Amino acid sequence: MAMVTSLARVNQLLMERIDAVLRPLGLTFARYEVLRLLAFVAEGGGQMPMTRLGSLLQVHPTSVTSAVERLVRQGYVERVRSATDRRVVLTSLTGAGRAVVEEATEGLNRAVFERPGLSVARVRELTDLLGALRADAGDHVQPPAVPADSWMS
Repeated sequence: MAMVTSLARVNQLLMERIDAVLRPLGLTFARYEVLRLLAFVAEGGGQMPMTRLGSLLQVHPTSVTSAVERLVRQGYVERVRSATDRRVVLTSLTGAGRAVVEEATEGLNRAVFERPGLSVARVRELTDLLGALRADAGDHVQPPAVPADSWMS
């Protein structure tokens, strides 16, 4: 019980730090994740179907729709129907969306990811332990593709 309680509390503490960065930008972590994923797609010059967005984020389609609708109202995301299949809704970043996701990422790196509260070695050790828990639960765990001396490993 102590391990699960500790994990839940650490999650709350980290989310408080994340929210402190995102709230002034009018974002939640869920909307930030959508923007960050779309920013990766935008680097390739493309758009992403809503269904693929939900699949990659591992969230229910209703949650994706809600997040994207809010981002559209904020002017950060555009939705269009696919020219080849009118049933498919494609999403893409606007210029304002690209700017806010970069500002949010810089803030999160500075305030949360670069200073998680543990040494690099302890972060790596904890990440490995959590990866083992996730793998045992059937979650798809990818080894981090970051330098060995990175805080984000």
